[in-house]
Amino acid sequence: MEKRVMTDGKRRRGLAAAAAVLGGVLVLSACNDGDKGGSADASQSPQSQAQVDEAAAQKTSKAQITISPKNGSQNASINNDAKVTVTDGKLTEVTMTSAEGDAVKGEISADGLSWQPSVQLKRATVYKIAATAKDADGLEAHENGSFTTVSQANSFIGNFTPEDGSTVGVGMPVSITFNKAITDKKAVQGGIKVTSTSGQEVVGHWFNSQRLDFRPENYWAEGSTVTMKLNLDGVEGAKGVYGVQQKTVTFKIGRNQVSTVDVKTKTMTVTQDGKTIKTIPVSAGSPQNTTYNGQMVISEKFKETRMNGATVGFTDSDGKGEYDIKDVPHAMRLSTSGTFIHGNYWGARSIFGSVNTSHGCVGLADVKGAGDPDQQAAWLFNHSIVGDVVIVKNSADKTIAPDNGLNGWNMSWSEWKAGSAL
Repeated sequence: MEKRVMTDGKRRRGLAAAAAVLGGVLVLSACNDGDKGGSADASQSPQSQAQVDEAAAQKTSKAQITISPKNGSQNASINNDAKVTVTDGKLTEVTMTSAEGDAVKGEISADGLSWQPSVQLKRATVYKIAATAKDADGLEAHENGSFTTVSQANSFIGNFTPEDGSTVGVGMPVSITFNKAITDKKAVQGGIKVTSTSGQEVVGHWFNSQRLDFRPENYWAEGSTVTMKLNLDGVEGAKGVYGVQQKTVTFKIGRNQVSTVDVKTKTMTVTQDGKTIKTIPVSAGSPQNTTYNGQMVISEKFKETRMNGATVGFTDSDGKGEYDIKDVPHAMRLSTSGTFIHGNYWGARSIFGSVNTSHGCVGLADVKGAGDPDQQAAWLFNHSIVGDVVIVKNSADKTIAPDNGLNGWNMSWSEWKAGSAL
């Protein structure tokens, strides 16, 4: 209450207000001038303004409501920040609406001491909360607040693979690509935990400011379950840029299948759990367009897809692709730069197992339309899953870069761990 110096006239008005309290009329404002000529009997009124305030306080609820985030807050979390709590009372009603008037569902706890929204909030949205509570005497207290959730410009998300609930091969890393550059890698990596029921140590590796992969030292144990927990909500990844994700993802590891391509002998040996189940003749990259060496992971599968040389730098003098095949059968991606293992219906059957003719991919015998399950390419496609490992050896090319696809297995464990921010 503002402190003022009382003149005699104002003191008389204060005494008149006190008398009104005794008469059953509660005057809550100390700034009410009243009539300048008031003539209340001072002997029948409280002795001071403090007594008036005390009388008013006796009619006020003891319940203390707290709304989070604080009124006027910016960049609030869309998951955890919004909350209403009360002490010395119980919540009786809480309403939350967007600035457009859309209601937000929420629940008061069983003990009546807190409330939270039951849905995720929208980004870059103004929300208003109005709360009511009662104390033990049934007196009501009210509180209102408003805040704005974090905007897209001030938030980041991570797009990840594999998908929740999927079953993948033993080579599948957890790979996260953030939509904004991360400068506080330690804080972000600290908000992500990847574990396996196999007990294998799992370590993260930053390839750049936007990509973070996780893997164990050796391939995942077959039959194990891997869990990734994203607790990035409110984590500041860069100055003024905050995470908004909070979720748990689990996926299963299937049987241990590794397919080894020997470019020199032009054969592929497929093993499951260490035992050879099939040997397939192949045609790899020609001497002019060699196939990368190294451990590669199948990241995508397409029963049929288009392959245009222009998209990966193979062009004629007119700028068009050296090849443009719109229906390549049984294609499985091994690198971001365009390395596939796929069916080949346009080459003579005699090339498989005898001549390397491709632009860098690994080709297997197939038919146009991908409709014959007895073809070599169809067999491999049907027996492979995303995350299976394909190893290429004895090529004249270099080892594929670890970040060209999901191919971090081409780094030693010490190199991998050196890329962790923790």
